[in-house]
Amino acid sequence: MDIEYCLNISFTETGKNYFFKTTDETIKMGEFVVVNTVVGLELGRVTADPRLLSEVKAPFEVIPIVRRATKQDLLVHKRNSLDALEAKNIFNKYAQQEKLNMDLIDASYTLDKTKILFTYIAQDRVDFRNLLKLLAGALHCRIELKQVNVRERAQIIGGIGVCGLPLCCTTFLKEFEGVSLSKAKNQMLTINIPKLSGQCGKLMCCLKFEDDAYTEAKKAFPAINSTVKYNNEIYKVTSFNIISKVIRIETKEDVEYIALEDFKKLKKVS
Repeated sequence: MDIEYCLNISFTETGKNYFFKTTDETIKMGEFVVVNTVVGLELGRVTADPRLLSEVKAPFEVIPIVRRATKQDLLVHKRNSLDALEAKNIFNKYAQQEKLNMDLIDASYTLDKTKILFTYIAQDRVDFRNLLKLLAGALHCRIELKQVNVRERAQIIGGIGVCGLPLCCTTFLKEFEGVSLSKAKNQMLTINIPKLSGQCGKLMCCLKFEDDAYTEAKKAFPAINSTVKYNNEIYKVTSFNIISKVIRIETKEDVEYIALEDFKKLKKVS
């Protein structure tokens, strides 16, 4: 019996990974393969070295790849990408003609070019039935329209975050979860929505995945409004900086900044 291996495959440079299987142990990270997806026949890139399928706990059946991509597959994919650019122009022309409030994000053909997927964003529900007829007549293939939200749009387009690095959703963050202002408050950030928002206009995803680290780090710091004796006076803890590990204490007449290690030596006042 052939040994089965699991492959992590992505269909875009920044997209999420999907599991497929193969018995070809020579396939390596960075190579291209052809697979059948819910969209159709697609070209995907292997994003990690193969692992034994028996070691992967997938909650669903892992389907096999069709084949390792050939030079012809790569040429066809490149040609399809160029044709998709022209298809985007056609889409925009007909959407404008039909007066549809749709912002086209991307267009991509399946490898066999029997189907094209248009990804768009819209504020309201769009009746695109006539648009589908016009596109089918012009492109002579099956048409699928997929609406995405603003976070998914940012992931598709990409960009640089306020930290100066590529957006998290285009590098390692592949699943989106709700982000609330309580995360910002827990991290003791000033509630300034524009500064806390990412390229998508929503609260930055880093507020979510950094929250647990801040919650754990705060355990080493004193409670706000607790009191200590410092220079023979009673001071109240008013804030602290987790990154610099500095604690602010104050009285009505004085404000002091104490390193966490030095603060631990002070006598607490109940």
